[in-house]
Amino acid sequence: MGKYSSRSRKGRSPLQMAQMARMRSVVALRRQKKFKVESETIESGTTRRVGSEPPVQPAQGIPQSESVNDFGFLVNLVKEKAKEVETQRDNCRRAKQRESSANSKIEKLQKKIDSLEKQLTNARKAQATAESTLRVSNGIRHRHKNFGFDPKKAEGILLSVPSPESAISVARIWTEKPHLAGTASDYYSSVQQLEVFRKHLGIKSTSRSLPVFDAGSKESRQAVLSIPNITEPTAWIDTYYPLLNLPDQRKLEILNEDGSPFWSANVEEIPTEGDPAGQWYDNIGAWHGLSKGGDVQGKLFYAGYGRKQDFDAIAAAGHDLTGSIVLIRYGAVFRGLKVQAAQEAGASGVLIYSDPRDNGAVTVENGYEYWPKGPALNPHSVQRGSVLFLSKYPGDPGTPGTPAYPNANRTEGTNIPSIPSLPISWANAQVLFKELESSGSVFSNRKIRLLNGVQNNVTPIWNTMAVIPGHVRDEVVLLGNHRDAWVLGASDPTSGTVSMHEITKGLGKLLKQGWKPLRTIVLASWDAEEYGLIGSTEWGEDFAEWIQKHVVAYLNVDVATAGEMFGLAGSPSLAHLLRQAAVDVPHPSDANRTLWDAKDDLGPFTGPVDKDAFAVQQEVESARKAASSTGVTPLGSGSDYTVFLQRLGIASSDESFGGTSQSAVYHYHSIWDSQTWMEKYGDPGFLRHVAIAKHLGLVLLRIADSIVLPLNTTQYAFELENYLDRVVNLATELSDAPNFTELRHAISKVKEASQKLDDRKAHAEHRLRQALEKVIHREKQHVCGHRKFATARAWVKKVFGVHEEKMAYLQKWPKGARVTPRVGRLPAWAEEQREKTKGHRHKEHGHHHHKEHKGIRRLIRAVKEVQAVNKKLSTFEQGFLSEEGIKDREWYRHLGVAPGKWLGYGATTLPALTEAITIDKNATLATHEAKRLTHLLEKLAKNLG
Repeated sequence: MGKYSSRSRKGRSPLQMAQMARMRSVVALRRQKKFKVESETIESGTTRRVGSEPPVQPAQGIPQSESVNDFGFLVNLVKEKAKEVETQRDNCRRAKQRESSANSKIEKLQKKIDSLEKQLTNARKAQATAESTLRVSNGIRHRHKNFGFDPKKAEGILLSVPSPESAISVARIWTEKPHLAGTASDYYSSVQQLEVFRKHLGIKSTSRSLPVFDAGSKESRQAVLSIPNITEPTAWIDTYYPLLNLPDQRKLEILNEDGSPFWSANVEEIPTEGDPAGQWYDNIGAWHGLSKGGDVQGKLFYAGYGRKQDFDAIAAAGHDLTGSIVLIRYGAVFRGLKVQAAQEAGASGVLIYSDPRDNGAVTVENGYEYWPKGPALNPHSVQRGSVLFLSKYPGDPGTPGTPAYPNANRTEGTNIPSIPSLPISWANAQVLFKELESSGSVFSNRKIRLLNGVQNNVTPIWNTMAVIPGHVRDEVVLLGNHRDAWVLGASDPTSGTVSMHEITKGLGKLLKQGWKPLRTIVLASWDAEEYGLIGSTEWGEDFAEWIQKHVVAYLNVDVATAGEMFGLAGSPSLAHLLRQAAVDVPHPSDANRTLWDAKDDLGPFTGPVDKDAFAVQQEVESARKAASSTGVTPLGSGSDYTVFLQRLGIASSDESFGGTSQSAVYHYHSIWDSQTWMEKYGDPGFLRHVAIAKHLGLVLLRIADSIVLPLNTTQYAFELENYLDRVVNLATELSDAPNFTELRHAISKVKEASQKLDDRKAHAEHRLRQALEKVIHREKQHVCGHRKFATARAWVKKVFGVHEEKMAYLQKWPKGARVTPRVGRLPAWAEEQREKTKGHRHKEHGHHHHKEHKGIRRLIRAVKEVQAVNKKLSTFEQGFLSEEGIKDREWYRHLGVAPGKWLGYGATTLPALTEAITIDKNATLATHEAKRLTHLLEKLAKNLG
């Protein structure tokens, strides 16, 4: 055991045991003292720093050094500190959890706030729209007596303005001198048109410089894109830079074998006494716009009308046209397609002449003298015109699909010819026919020389624009007419320019009397239409997105009158509107008939007609009329509606008085399209100019001022069935005809959806009128601003056809009060109403206007529903657009209607499908096109829902 024998069983010595006993005593004593101190502190209500301890007295009999080194005390102290730290950590964790929970709640609340703010923004927009419907017109702002207009009153004022005297006066000014696109006189005419807009629409100039802007510039883009925000009429000029050409040296010769001229033609028109227009015969030479320059020789061959089927028949007969000069007569199809067909057949040049056999009964052979002595064709007249391949794409050849800015990237145009051509007179054509007859063959013995010298240049053109802002500023009705002419253009386009001038005067008179349209009206004077619809096409390509968003319809007038027969063409959705307006306008010369009755009018001249020519004309006319059940024929191309309808999907129309087989011969694109001819034969008395102005103005007002857009989608759906029936008949020519069951079912879906939309249209308008009635009939005058509402309600009665016989409420209008509406905020009277009703401040009259507020909310909901319906109506035509476009001419995107590939002016309905059958004769392609159209129509039906 040794030295450890005296220790305890735990191995501790007696000394250690004693020390441990003393330590336990000290700890016990200190615990007692600590408890006593804490008790005293609690009883006395005093506090001490957390973690501090009372002074500790050493235990009796124990040295102080031992208490300082008391290990147990320190251990307990550390434990207590650790416990406190852990408690603090728990508190921190709980605080973080509470903070996280609070943050989550805050995020949820923020989302709710964002959602409410979005709803509030939408509500404010809807309220602004509703209040724009109620907004007091400019007349009320200036306290004019007659500030309100029901639709009939506005129509009556507009129809009272156009007059024959004014129309003749304006026409004489426009036909004083030539104004070919891109020339100095053309620029002058654009400024002249600007002044017309300024004068009649009350537009004040704010700058000494003219508002002439380069296309693509900040000013040009701002002028258009800010249209929904402007509050006063404005006007400006946009400048585009397309490729144009002018004539240089031209020759037409019959050559001897040694190459010397046997005969040289006078390629210009020859002036004749009796018409002052003859003085301009050499101002602008007789040539084809955008024709290819060249000097070619070849044997002469006559190809009839120069249609694709004519060249196919020539090839089938075994005649090789390679290197030949082809003689073609005007008529049946667009002149550019005649050149294209000859080019594809291998010809080296084309001559196109005007044949009197196509003039019906009015010929020299029937005893009529030629112009200026009589109504027959002047044998020396020449029809100018563009030979652009219009069916491929219109507009600037070098910038297809994009606007012709000054610095635009340009390509080699693919819609212009690669062989030269010349227009020639009937007098010159007769010499060529004699040459053919003398040869005893279909080809001439001697060669023909054709020299077409042209100057090609990127040239400025000028579109003149004007805007009349409406109450609903983001919906726009567009009215357009081109201004440029090949020479004087009394019919084309001055007759249309005159009609638009008279409409502008009428709109100006309405504005002066305090009227303001419900929708914004834009007036356009296009340039370079004659070269290939260039001005309108470039503008349409420039502002495509804006147009598709805002423009609800495009109304076009080109040749207002060149004969006696009234004709209407347009989108089927506009057909009923166009036709009804024609019924509502009197016949220009017969008080017992309507303008619509003039569609059956013929000219005053009679006599036998050429049977072959008449058959061709009847074929074209029958095909045109067969495409419509309403008498409003579909639009192909040939004027400025093309880009709006065929590429952008905007419902469009065109109208004119045209010639018949019994009309005086219209010298189209000749120097004889003159004011003298117009006043003697074209429209004596200018009654038809006035009739077009009245009809087009009426259509414009009815679109601009209707609550629900007067677009008939159901009529369109029924027309689609007719279009498909024609396709089915054509498909029988194929050996393996496609199955059109799914396509017919898709058309039925469009019809069903459209009929439901008709019900929704009627319901939406009824709800809006009902909501307006309820607001209108709360006529009590309270401090909360009911006086302001009463004035607005009275105006609404006028706008929407709810009439009052007395206007006594005008006496209640507070003196000096002004209503200055702005987009994005409440009108002044509504703002005052809102401010006065804040915080339920109704103690002054002792009641709450809950019903009044409820009525306004109901009105807002009704307006939103009308907005939704109108959006479906205005974008309906866009439902026919395919980004892929039509095969071989992808610029055209409308699968419902397009200019025929080999027609140009003429319309082909369901074009991609129809031409897969008639031109490609490919059943597989036809099946593909039917499926593509089916998909498009199913989507359209869904969007109508």
